[in-house]
Amino acid sequence: MPNRLAQATSPYLLQHADNPVDWWPWEPAAFEEARRRNVPVFLSVGYSACHWCQCT
Repeated sequence: MPNRLAQATSPYLLQHADNPVDWWPWEPAAFEEARRRNVPVFLSVGYSACHWCQCT
């Protein structure tokens, strides 16, 4: 199930392009849609690390 991140240029965002969540990139349209639907905005704050940095 591709989501809006499938069009992203960021390697980090592209990692989540096939998640079963309809993610939106951080852009005005995402906040306009949330306002229009009167729903909260949920943020996913993640990180990307190399193999060595993950082995702590």
